Amino acid sequence: MNTVQRNHADIVQSVVTSPAALGRAGFAASWRRSLIHHKLDPATQRPIERLSTPEMRARREAAGLLVRVASPVLDRLARAACDAGCTVLLSDAQGLILDERVRDGDKREFHASNLAPGTDWSEGAEGTNGIGTCLAEGRAVTVWRDQHFRSTNTGLTCMGSPVFGATGELAGVIDISSVRDDMAEGYARIVALTVQDAALRIEADLFRASFEGARILSAGAGENAPQGVMLLALDRDDLVIGATRAARRHLGIEDSAIGRLPADDLFSGQTTRGGLEEAQRAEMARALARSGGNVSAAARDLGIGRATFYRKAKALGLQV
Repeated sequence: MNTVQRNHADIVQSVVTSPAALGRAGFAASWRRSLIHHKLDPATQRPIERLSTPEMRARREAAGLLVRVASPVLDRLARAACDAGCTVLLSDAQGLILDERVRDGDKREFHASNLAPGTDWSEGAEGTNGIGTCLAEGRAVTVWRDQHFRSTNTGLTCMGSPVFGATGELAGVIDISSVRDDMAEGYARIVALTVQDAALRIEADLFRASFEGARILSAGAGENAPQGVMLLALDRDDLVIGATRAARRHLGIEDSAIGRLPADDLFSGQTTRGGLEEAQRAEMARALARSGGNVSAAARDLGIGRATFYRKAKALGLQV
């Protein structure tokens, strides 16, 4: 181990054992989890261990729709990120890397750093890092070089963002990592925002794919809407059969209400009424336009009955 890595390990130890330092260091809580809870040593390098081909196949199958839905988004990210010498990674909810996009010329360097499909980047395996800490804290993180827990990872800059599944659970992480020592912090912030946008896109596509055949209502309109994917899945009777994590939190939808909650009941709150009504009215107006004003055809397009269409149109002030 070189002097820089030894010094980093000493700093981690001192921060974790100093109450005063814990309040100042940005990733001190993660360092503490890594050292005390996971019992990792910041001075040691974890051996390169990767799942076998059959094991990887099983993990990818267990991830369900995630790998398939994320693939085109990874491709788009790679067109910009790989030209900048970065790797684009997708992990599952346990921190195992399922997929990558990386240039052939850069692959050896990233794989030597253990950033490769089949490797475990949970906090329990690698300590503080862009994938594991993102999962542990359920939020987007940028782990800048010496913010990593292990001394051997301090050459990395990792920008991870969580992907939430169709029922609001953590499904995985999108991460862009760099081994370049000339990456500017301003550029890293731009990359981090791009990663977050990609994670939201995957979350929305994953939700739609999970509720194929249902009506998908965007509930994110309005000035009071929070950041995040605000989507509802409705059945033919206008019951909410699915809601994204942001929609559940913002609209107060409990798990027990899924499948039993009429969408109209969500219009009663003052803070959500305008946004939801506007979204549903716009959806019905588009269906009418596509059908040339034919109410029966518009209702069929939306998967609801003609009488239901008339009732909702009247309630929303839509002329038919």
